[in-house]
Amino acid sequence: MKKLFARSVLASILAGAVTIGPVSPAFAQDPPQQPGSQDPNQTKNQVAVPPPNAPQPQAPAIPVALGVSKHDYSNGPHWFPSPLLAPYHPMKIEHPDLTNSPRVDQLIHDGKLLLTLQDAVELCLENSLDIVIQRYTPWIADTDILLAKSGGSPRGFLSVAAVPGSVASDVIASSANLPIQNLDPALTGAVSIFSGSVPINNPFTSGTGATGESTLLAEQIHSSQFNFGYSQAFTSGTSFTTSWNNTRGSTSPTADLLNPQVTSTLTATVSQQLLNGCCFAVNRRNIIIAKNNRKIADLVFMQQAITTVTNTITAYWELVYARENVKVEQQAVAVSQKLYNDNKKQLEIGTMAPLDVTRAESELASDQGNLLVAQTTQLQDEQVLKNAISKNPLAPNLINVEIIPLDLPTRPEAIEAASFEDAIKEAFTKRPDVLQEIYNLKNAEVDMKATANALLPLLTLTGQYVSNGLAGNFITTGPEVTTIGPSTIPVVDANGQPVSVPGATPGTEVPIYIPTVTTTAAPTGVVHKGFGNAQNQIFSNDFPEYAIGLNLTLPLRNRAAQATNVRAILTKRQVEAQTLEIKNAALLDVRNTFIALEQDRARVDAAVKGRQLQQETFDAEQKKYQLGASTVYLVIQTQRDLVTAQGTELRALADLVEAKANYERAVGRTLETNRVTIAGGHQFEHDTLIPGTRDGKVIGTDKIFSAGSGDGGSSEK
Repeated sequence: MKKLFARSVLASILAGAVTIGPVSPAFAQDPPQQPGSQDPNQTKNQVAVPPPNAPQPQAPAIPVALGVSKHDYSNGPHWFPSPLLAPYHPMKIEHPDLTNSPRVDQLIHDGKLLLTLQDAVELCLENSLDIVIQRYTPWIADTDILLAKSGGSPRGFLSVAAVPGSVASDVIASSANLPIQNLDPALTGAVSIFSGSVPINNPFTSGTGATGESTLLAEQIHSSQFNFGYSQAFTSGTSFTTSWNNTRGSTSPTADLLNPQVTSTLTATVSQQLLNGCCFAVNRRNIIIAKNNRKIADLVFMQQAITTVTNTITAYWELVYARENVKVEQQAVAVSQKLYNDNKKQLEIGTMAPLDVTRAESELASDQGNLLVAQTTQLQDEQVLKNAISKNPLAPNLINVEIIPLDLPTRPEAIEAASFEDAIKEAFTKRPDVLQEIYNLKNAEVDMKATANALLPLLTLTGQYVSNGLAGNFITTGPEVTTIGPSTIPVVDANGQPVSVPGATPGTEVPIYIPTVTTTAAPTGVVHKGFGNAQNQIFSNDFPEYAIGLNLTLPLRNRAAQATNVRAILTKRQVEAQTLEIKNAALLDVRNTFIALEQDRARVDAAVKGRQLQQETFDAEQKKYQLGASTVYLVIQTQRDLVTAQGTELRALADLVEAKANYERAVGRTLETNRVTIAGGHQFEHDTLIPGTRDGKVIGTDKIFSAGSGDGGSSEK
């Protein structure tokens, strides 16, 4: 009777060794059957019960916006309140915040960082340096839109992600026969003043006379010019220029009618490309490519966000597993230590062979080594998660903090599409890498059409209108008076000899001279006219000019344009093949994650069943021992097997929730599931990011973790 009682006490102690100790995980126990359940083996009809002291389920997460729409650099500085100076001021760009977000401090209590999965995701989106760096990619792409609006060619963006940017040809902007015009309006102005003394080489220049000496006379010239112009090109292939030129000049001496004089012209010229460079589709190509590249930049940023969130979820569950695995290994050490101690006692009293003690000691050493590995793995996984959720893991308030995950892995409800084909369709409409190729194809198509247009001759229709104005000071005179005076020019005969007439004295002759007739008018005053009069003539259209013309340029070989066009076509063909390759890679990714998710569900089912059977084996071995039909070694061995089964179930559960995250990544559902927006303003319809919960309640899964109970940790009744 005493022997039976001793066996019963020893069995109870051994049972408690599995669940009682410094760590006591006692996880993966079945919940009691709930009312309404029909089949106790079907977990879908069971309601999971959170373990005691576990954090209460949280309400659905508030959507997290990643702030890409915080800035828009696709437009220049706002013109108000200084429209004349705004274009010449640089934009103000804030420095990146490279410190940890305040949320980190809010979650630290007593030197421990209490972290739910939702907190981990939000912290990684706030603090991930990958997110900080990649957030600049869409903003850099904005500058290409601004550049393209001015008529420039997109420069593309340097992506730090594995997904390439646009492969559409940017060199089309410099194609040999494709005119690129400045779409920004330009206002020009020129003012000049000239004063000079010009030597006169012609003595008959009006007003200077002839001196007969070697002294050179000079003409004094004074002029000033005030010229202004405006030019702008349009994406229709039209260019417009207008100029307003004004010159005021005076000379002395002069025979000009007006002195000083003002000459003004108003000129407007319009040219339209009729073949090469014609129409909106060609001339808006750079704007279209830049906007497509902006969408690609958003997708690159989205890809980085998906990668970051998925990696953080994986790191979180790996830390959860590592911590629980340490507890499992500690239990294994406790069981091995108990077996070793008991074997030593039996060796001392002579009821056990020394070899059995050696085996127990070897098992203890092996379990202690496994515990050491599990503890170091926990430290490593903790540092990985710490790096994922902080910008500076070496911050004084974080470096020595222990992360305590508050969520434990549960079997999530089915999230797979109804069929593999449906999953592929979802992936093709949501995966950033596939969507990027769609925009790459659009860019390649734009390039191909634009370079095809560049093969055409250059035919320009030009129209010009000029309005002239002329004004200045002129002298008024009175009536003209005619006078006849002597002359020194003789009258000659047919032989060129001077003609003479007899003089008053016989025998003398007097030459005949041509009389000089002079008509003069006496100046009576000066009429002053100037700039205002010239402008009145311009705008009254007093002196108009009209011109129209066609300019044709025919490249005889056109090899530069042909090379560019062929390159654009080849690029498009290459992108088409690349698109299919990426779709095939996406298909494989979805297939693998789809299979892995189903496989891990089966693994969890097998692990749960194995743990249940091992629990039954352990319970049966206890009863046998109490009846004297078993040994301490066999009881401890079944206990160790139960601990191993619990660890296997934990690993299977961790792999399952990680497989869920990978499947969501493969179909492009990660941000949607985790309620993350790129630009903000849109809220997804999904409820929460915590697997196995909806509307703040745990659903559709077995209770996986429970606190140790006095009956050996089993909650079965």
